[in-house]
Amino acid sequence: MATRCKTAVLISGSGTNLQAFIDRVESGALNLDLSVVFSNKPDAFGLVRARNADIPTACIEHGDFADRDSFDRAMAAKLDEWQPDLLVLAGFMRILGAAFVARYAGRILNIHPALLPAYPGLNTHQRVLDAGDKWHGSTVHFVTEELDGGPRILQGRLPVIPSETADQLAARVQAVEHRIYPEAAGWVGEGRVEYRDGRTWIDGAIADEPVVHTFDIDGRKR
Repeated sequence: MATRCKTAVLISGSGTNLQAFIDRVESGALNLDLSVVFSNKPDAFGLVRARNADIPTACIEHGDFADRDSFDRAMAAKLDEWQPDLLVLAGFMRILGAAFVARYAGRILNIHPALLPAYPGLNTHQRVLDAGDKWHGSTVHFVTEELDGGPRILQGRLPVIPSETADQLAARVQAVEHRIYPEAAGWVGEGRVEYRDGRTWIDGAIADEPVVHTFDIDGRKR
């Protein structure tokens, strides 16, 4: 990829992860070209964040389409106006169809609030507390047709406090997400991380296990 990787960020809500990307780019810590922010919801606050940062925005409401495939085709046609090298799913609350994933194979990133392969799906924070796990966190991974099943790139983990609520744990995990997601996307943009033959490659070698960053209970990196 080019030095300034053209990146489309897909959102559906408030855009806190988007803001983490914007802040890193504006500080010079992240060398990505945030080319467009796309949303399937016109009232998503993330669109306001994008406009405040002078990033182009686009919105297509999924409810205007009869099925997922027709929405995906319209979304792809709109995104292709910017010819993105990388798609970053940042709270994009739509499951992508197989044709869309194939169109951008190896160029879509997602972050999931769990230490995958543990706890795919929803309600991860409560499930971790209910299981009595000692560690929780988030995983940045390539997107494939398997939900939350694409090859992993980077994980951020932190100790679980047994007395905390799911909301408290979620807030701590989200702070970790804001650290690791831009970092992992930056690695892809620099060409350090690639998707080849269904696997993650880091610095020219197959990486069947993700890089892991460990944080303390206050969110400080160890």
